[in-house]
Amino acid sequence: MNEETGDAGTGDAGTGGGRTARVVVADDQTVVREGIVMILGLLPGIEVVGSAGDGEEAVRLVAELAPDVVLMDLRMPRCDGVEATRRIRADHPGTEVVVLTTYADDDWLFPALRAGARGYLTKDADGDEIVRAVHAVLDGDAGLSPRVQRRLLEQLAHPDPAPAVLPDRLTAREAEVLARIADGLSNTEIARALQVSPATVKTHINNLFAKTGVKDRAQAVRYAYQKGLTRPPGA
Repeated sequence: MNEETGDAGTGDAGTGGGRTARVVVADDQTVVREGIVMILGLLPGIEVVGSAGDGEEAVRLVAELAPDVVLMDLRMPRCDGVEATRRIRADHPGTEVVVLTTYADDDWLFPALRAGARGYLTKDADGDEIVRAVHAVLDGDAGLSPRVQRRLLEQLAHPDPAPAVLPDRLTAREAEVLARIADGLSNTEIARALQVSPATVKTHINNLFAKTGVKDRAQAVRYAYQKGLTRPPGA
């Protein structure tokens, strides 16, 4: 959050015609989470109804509280924000997700949007921006920061080359994790190589195991070789 906006934006920030949005905050850092909750309590048109320390808890709170919006961090233990967003949008379509994170790189931005997030803000957003984003998604619009809008326009203007078709609906990141498993890396080593948390790696592994039907790492290695996702040593 931008410390220079200490008044948390209490002006007319697009409060959806007087509607109060019921919000759950999900962030694994306690100080950050409590700070966001405190600031949101000062904003017009926002009622914080719960807070979660990871994606699993966020999904549980949505089932319990049926909030209008979840403000979702991305890098969290047990279940990251992308997977939590996917589960919330699949099981609770009446709840919208606005990402509020430090990261605006493509590795997080596009997976989060594909998972169903309708808003994406970075943590330098001020109070007015948060209010506008929350009520924008409730009105059926997108709540995107200017930086994210620019990246999306760049992607439309200069799209990346079409990715290779991967087997069993694997995502590019899941295929990359599978290749690292075949290379003999541990979860911790994969996390370090991909610059993500071990919990995120575990989520990818659970997803790819479910998609491919493999039961353990040995079967995963054999699958990676059979599908050409990596080559055996000496090949």
